[in-house]
Amino acid sequence: MEAVAKLNNYPTSPRKMRLLVDLIRGMEVEKALAVLEHNPKHPAVPLRKLVMSAINNWKQKNEGGDETGLVVKTIMVDGARVIKRMRPAPQGRGYRVRKRSNHVTVIVDIKGNNVKPGKAIQAEAVADIPEEVVEVKKKAAPKKKTAAKK
Repeated sequence: MEAVAKLNNYPTSPRKMRLLVDLIRGMEVEKALAVLEHNPKHPAVPLRKLVMSAINNWKQKNEGGDETGLVVKTIMVDGARVIKRMRPAPQGRGYRVRKRSNHVTVIVDIKGNNVKPGKAIQAEAVADIPEEVVEVKKKAAPKKKTAAKK
């Protein structure tokens, strides 16, 4: 049974946060915590706390469950509010500074439970289709003729 933890409106750009998130996606939880603990980037600290929170949420949902097989099943970074500020520029102008923030969502689960039910249902549905129909769909559409330029 999976557990979710969310971090909302963290004041760093989503692009910077995604650099860290891509490091730990799909990792075992213990390894992900070690990577985040020794990473010098500033969003590593709240991201590590978020993973710890997801682990604790999983413990509360699955009392008596063994947490050694936990993996970071899904982790997403979405853009949040953007605070706009003005910065003085030459000749009386002002440049707009966009201070970005982000939302992070972490889902942890046991290693064997990573199969999404939608994928299995689609595979069964494809198996029921006759082969003749599949072959017809694979044929390419005829190319359109283009008018010659004069």
